[in-house]
Amino acid sequence: MNVLVSGASGFVGSALVPFLNRAGHRVTPLGRKNSRAPWWNPAANEIDLGSDPIDAVIHLAGENIAQRWTAEAKKRIRESRVDGTRLLATALAKRTPQPRVLLCASAIGIYGDRGDEVLTEENQAGEGFLAGLCREWEAAALPAADAGIRVVNMRFGVLLDPSGGALKNMLPPFRAGVAGRLGSGKQFISWATRHDAVRAIDHALNAPELRGPVNVVSPHSVTNAEFTRTLARVLGRPAILHMPAFALRLLAGEMANEALLASARVVPERLEKGGFRFEDAEIEPALRKLLVRP
Repeated sequence: MNVLVSGASGFVGSALVPFLNRAGHRVTPLGRKNSRAPWWNPAANEIDLGSDPIDAVIHLAGENIAQRWTAEAKKRIRESRVDGTRLLATALAKRTPQPRVLLCASAIGIYGDRGDEVLTEENQAGEGFLAGLCREWEAAALPAADAGIRVVNMRFGVLLDPSGGALKNMLPPFRAGVAGRLGSGKQFISWATRHDAVRAIDHALNAPELRGPVNVVSPHSVTNAEFTRTLARVLGRPAILHMPAFALRLLAGEMANEALLASARVVPERLEKGGFRFEDAEIEPALRKLLVRP
């Protein structure tokens, strides 16, 4: 297929593009304005997809959520993810011929803080800034869906790879032996390796029955305390310290409540019913695969 990818140089995109190329697809990044299309400038509401045929679009671009949520940061996050998605979906809806599928990044943050409740794609959205953002983010793709394009909202959990994301940030304090559980440690972390996330995107690309929300998480979520113990054991380091919830709130503000202390026990029901099998389903073998050299 001819596949257009936004966010092609990001944490997920940089692994996805070579994966798709190896599978025989022709991948074109959606970049910033230059002399050749396709390009876009979401801040200026400008987009030019050119005239070459596009069979599929994978939309990964957006402002990083892992930052202190000041009023200005919230504005940037919302505009980049909601307005950017709407701009792209509207442009695709007007194309002739249209792409067959649009895969849009989303996040399990849509479920909010739900304790130990087991969450599937059928559960309603939760409360808070992140849940509201994800609701708007997914709704922004409706122009494409209304035009008949198959739209899949890929609800990513915490994606693990030492080259970036949450795990890269965790490794220095864990290796220094100064890490520990966050808050009570009882909050569930729903995770997947970046490798499995890329495989899930490829699966959704080629599964015409999949549409709407799809949870991209391992079938086996873990508590923060369990994750902490496991990562420390894999690295051969102690993890006996504890970061109290109030200290996290002082450091990270509102983001701490919704992204670090919130609990989301999510399962990948639609992926598994569609025949997808995770290569990295259990946390300790996954971390050993990522971090321990053979």
